[in-house]
Amino acid sequence: MAALSAITISVAGCSTTTPVDTISIDRTQGTEENISSLTEVIQRNPSNPEGYNVRGSAYGRSGQFRNALEDFNRAVQLNPSFYQAYANRALIHRSMGNLTEAANDYNRALKINPRYDVAYIGRGNLYRQAGRTNEAMTDFNRAISLQTTDPRAYHNRGLLKQLRGQHPQAIEDFSASISLAPNSPEPYNGRGISYVALNDDDNAFADFNRAIELDQKVAESWANQALIYERRGEKARAAKSYARATQLDPKYRPAVDGLARVR
Repeated sequence: MAALSAITISVAGCSTTTPVDTISIDRTQGTEENISSLTEVIQRNPSNPEGYNVRGSAYGRSGQFRNALEDFNRAVQLNPSFYQAYANRALIHRSMGNLTEAANDYNRALKINPRYDVAYIGRGNLYRQAGRTNEAMTDFNRAISLQTTDPRAYHNRGLLKQLRGQHPQAIEDFSASISLAPNSPEPYNGRGISYVALNDDDNAFADFNRAIELDQKVAESWANQALIYERRGEKARAAKSYARATQLDPKYRPAVDGLARVR
């Protein structure tokens, strides 16, 4: 999502912020020991769909998407009303680029349980990805109206408000996301960008620094920090942070362009 395109040229290096709805790959979830343990549970009770759902989730988190799909398929075969498994399968489909299948699964989950906040958040991100921002906003609003405790709803709604130039409201949503997931760097980056749009560089800088403290391997955080240094005229420090961002992601345009400017 292109963030803050209407801001003055001095903020042109401001990065896009990351929507939160992707699978964070953790190879340890797919270790032979972990999968074997889950397989033993299934073997003891092969007609229990929950076992397949749990193992499918482990496969998904480890990046073994095809194995995950097989398990979620089996789960919904055993229990066609298993709405959580549909939503889990939808996220796998989305990660594989099967967006139509993902949408169908979120719709199935919501038909079974119209109050399932996770499915609204997931479908909202599909809408956002397709540029259907009004429908995305409706889904995020619905999840929040259901009193979700899932930080993704607030974070991703904040991105939409940011896109619309509603920065004070976006800051409120990013703050709500932070309160639910204080150790996640994404909402700090999102909130910081809206602070930049409001020319509140001090709060923006604090948020970008916090994002770096939480995860030093996110190129966006370093590029955002560099932007504040650049706006302050501290070109040497800006260059160092932009360079760090390009080391982490050589194709990250805000960092590449920023480094070219300060050099």
